[in-house]
Amino acid sequence: MNYKTFLDLTLSEIGIGTYLGNPDEETNQNYKNTIKKGIELGVNVVDTAINYRDMESERTIGEVIKEVGREKLIISTKGGYFPRDKRLNIFDITKYLKENFLEKGIITKEDITPYGNIITPKYIDWSFEKSLQNLNTDYLDVYFLHNPEDQLQIVDKEKFYRKLWTVFRLLEGKVNEGKLKYYGLATWNGFRVPVEHKQHLNLFEIFNIAKEVGGENHHFRFIQLPYNLAMTEAYTLKNQPYNNKYYSTLELAQLLGIYTYISAPLFQGRILRPLDDRVKKLFKVEKDIHVPIQFVRSTPGVGTVLIGMSKVNHLLENIQIEEYPKLTIEEFNGILHS
Repeated sequence: MNYKTFLDLTLSEIGIGTYLGNPDEETNQNYKNTIKKGIELGVNVVDTAINYRDMESERTIGEVIKEVGREKLIISTKGGYFPRDKRLNIFDITKYLKENFLEKGIITKEDITPYGNIITPKYIDWSFEKSLQNLNTDYLDVYFLHNPEDQLQIVDKEKFYRKLWTVFRLLEGKVNEGKLKYYGLATWNGFRVPVEHKQHLNLFEIFNIAKEVGGENHHFRFIQLPYNLAMTEAYTLKNQPYNNKYYSTLELAQLLGIYTYISAPLFQGRILRPLDDRVKKLFKVEKDIHVPIQFVRSTPGVGTVLIGMSKVNHLLENIQIEEYPKLTIEEFNGILHS
């Protein structure tokens, strides 16, 4: 396994994502087996979110921690969407939301976007503490705000950045309490759309908000965004202003000292297809599945590639990529621009 050193962390190049699957016991067991096998093979990055599989993904990771120990994993989770709780057997979600969140003052109706996104200190505080409980840990390595650009449906940019300021202050407090190492933003649209797009996020402006809140030693050090053969914007789109120039998100993240997690490298299988042997030779691999992974891992600025893997056989096949050399920058750019 190849590793990346970043600050005080040593992160595996391939990480396990836990988004896909039903919130049932069979899927839980499959994820447990996969994560444990991944640890044996050198994978130490596992990414999840409180709303994945109705909290079952976090709880499954928590069960793995009980068996193997916390120190073997670098865990990231996300908060920002209201999660269902599989184990409460809630039949009336509206009533549950009203009694447990609205009436207790954790959220207001005005906080919620049409897609159910909530980014406020009170809600993120609840979500963060619930994730610690689910994960059976007293600290998180990375905590992501989940698709915060969704808030731009209901507030303007100025108010949005003020919201981030208040939540960053909360998260810096979690660091001071020893409950968190680093935080960041996990996005879908925000960092890969043009500057004029309503949901565009300015990485340097957000970085400066973190500096304002936490000083030069702030802990906003991670971002997550989708990048694959069909969605190349993170590398190709110059949409991030900095010092009178425009950079791609991956370029600017490197300049600012921010580590990048890549989501959707296989686009949930939508970009997988039988490939000509000449294509595989061009990518220096032998299996079709390794072509899109090779493309992502060879991209300059990519940190850890998160692949959704709930079955051991998928893990074993995917991490065979580690047996092959990466593309050189010249080879990569030759493919990209061919």
